[in-house]
Amino acid sequence: MKKFQLLFTAVIAVALMASCGNAGKDKTASNKKAKTITGAGATFPQPFYNKIFKSYTKEKGLLVTYGGIGSGGGIRSLKDKIVDFGASDAFLNDKKLADMPAEVLHVPTCLGAVVAAYNLPGKPELKFTPELMEGVFMGKINKWNDAKIAAVNPGVKLPDMEITVVYRSDGSGTTFIFSDYMSKVSADWKEQIGAGKALKWPVGIGAKGNPGVAGTISQTEGAIGYIGSEYAFAMGIPVASIQNKAGNFILPSVESVSASAKGEMPADTRVSLTNTDAADGYPISSFTWLILYKEQNYNDRSADQAAQTIKLIEWVVSPEAQKETTKVHYAPLPEAAVAKAKAVLGKVTYNGKAL
Repeated sequence: MKKFQLLFTAVIAVALMASCGNAGKDKTASNKKAKTITGAGATFPQPFYNKIFKSYTKEKGLLVTYGGIGSGGGIRSLKDKIVDFGASDAFLNDKKLADMPAEVLHVPTCLGAVVAAYNLPGKPELKFTPELMEGVFMGKINKWNDAKIAAVNPGVKLPDMEITVVYRSDGSGTTFIFSDYMSKVSADWKEQIGAGKALKWPVGIGAKGNPGVAGTISQTEGAIGYIGSEYAFAMGIPVASIQNKAGNFILPSVESVSASAKGEMPADTRVSLTNTDAADGYPISSFTWLILYKEQNYNDRSADQAAQTIKLIEWVVSPEAQKETTKVHYAPLPEAAVAKAKAVLGKVTYNGKAL
C-alpha cells in the first residue's frame, strides 16, 4: 500500500511538473499552457469520472488523468499539492479544513448509492432493516439463516452458512457514507465504531477500493459488503432493499437516490443525505465532491493551468456531462445543487482575481 502511494505520488508529481513547469529553472512558468489536468481520490464515482474525463480529453484535446486511490488518498494528494483537484465522498469537516494548507472548496458532481451487496446461492432478493444492518455488520448475526433475517424475509430460502463481512481496508469515502448512515440508525454503532473514512472493524475481511470489495464479494460465497451501486450492477451482484426512515424498503435507483436529495443544500455544499426523511428515498445515498484550492496560484501553477482546471470542473456540472450519470447508475445533480456548485466555482481566484 505504502509503495503504491509513493509510486502514485511520483507519477503525479512528474505530470504536474510537465504541465506547470519548474520555476527554479523557468521563470516564465506562470505563462505556460496547460497540457495535463490531474486528479485523484474516490473510487465511488470513478466509473462516472472515467467516462466523462475520457470524453473531455477527446473533445477538448487536453489530457485529464484520474487516479482512483480512495477519498483519503485524494485529500492527501491535494494537501501535498501534487494534483489539480482531489475527489472525496466524505466532505472535509471544519477541523480537517483547518488542517489544509490553504482554503479548500467543495464542488458536488453527482449522487450515488452505497449498497449492501451479497453472494448467496440462487441470488435471493433480500430486505434489510437498520437492525439487521447493525446485527450483520457488527457481527451480532453471523449465520445467514438466523431467525432475525428470516423474520424480515419470509418465504426466502436462507442457507445455513456463515456470514463473511467485507469492508474497505483503505481510507474511503464509501466507508464514510456507510458508517455515517450506520451511526444515525444504530446507537451501538455510533458508540462502538462511529463514522469515518477508516474504521476499526469488529468482524470481517478488508479489501482495497470499491473494485476490491466487489471482487471479494463475488468470489466469496456467504459474503456481504458495502460498495458503490455501479460496481454491484456492473458485476451482477445482488443488493438488498434497505428500510428507510419512513419504513419503506427501497432499492437503489436513479429515482430513489435523487429523492434523497430533496432537502436544502448549504452554500458550501457540505451536506449529508444518509437516513433521508424522503419516503421514496434510498437511505444510503450521498453527493460526491471534487475538492480544490480557492487560490490557484501555488506551486508555480500557471494561470492557464488554473483556468483549464476550472473549465473542466464547470463542464463536469454542465448538462452535457450530467446526462452521462444515469448511464453508469449515478443520479444527476438537482438544479439547486448545480447552482450552488457554480457559485462555489465563482469564488476561485488566481493571484486574488476571479478566474
